[in-house]
Amino acid sequence: MIRVIRTAWLIARKDLRVEARSRELVYTTLFFAVSVVLVFSFAFVRDGRAVDNAAAGILWVSVAFSGTLALGRTFERERQAETLRALLLAPVERSAVYLGKLFGIVGVLLLVELLLVPLVALLFQAPVWRAPGLLVALLAAGSLGFAAVGTLFAAMLVRAESRDVLLPVVLYPVTLPALVGGIQGTAAIFAPEPDLALAETWLSMLVFFDAVFVTLALWTFAPVMSE
Repeated sequence: MIRVIRTAWLIARKDLRVEARSRELVYTTLFFAVSVVLVFSFAFVRDGRAVDNAAAGILWVSVAFSGTLALGRTFERERQAETLRALLLAPVERSAVYLGKLFGIVGVLLLVELLLVPLVALLFQAPVWRAPGLLVALLAAGSLGFAAVGTLFAAMLVRAESRDVLLPVVLYPVTLPALVGGIQGTAAIFAPEPDLALAETWLSMLVFFDAVFVTLALWTFAPVMSE
């Protein structure tokens, strides 16, 4: 297990180094996420006040859209450079390859959220400091669940001709429970009368979702990528 985690970390570090040099994925994803929030702010803010629960919904919609873009761009780069084929031919466990790609995607999502959260707080007057630890836990758990499913599907579709169209079609229905859990948990924190117990319940549901889908992805990644 230690060898798998170490190999996964090396793969994730390779991806993050490549991204740190090119900054293509980070700039594209950040620009897209900021654009989404700004567009929604014109629709859901009236007279300086945001519609109830709009901040939580827009935050998670922006995370989902940005994550989809990051997944597509990451594996498109792997396809062009044949890096994924090299990783699969290397004498390492398939689970380490999956976990390495998953850690890299989660790292990009968390970086995007570092910008999204203050932006949503500024434009929608969202009380992000009311329960910061719980909000961070919700974002981390939701991002992990979304990326766990997305990494598997993006790897499966990397050689499909219509992968850009197919990825959102198969990704959003499966990750809907994670997005709903994130929205409801965040809305419980942002509400005028916050319900932190309800937010913790949604966080527990997200942790359960993560455990189930990371396990399923580790179990199915090797046979799927071997075909």
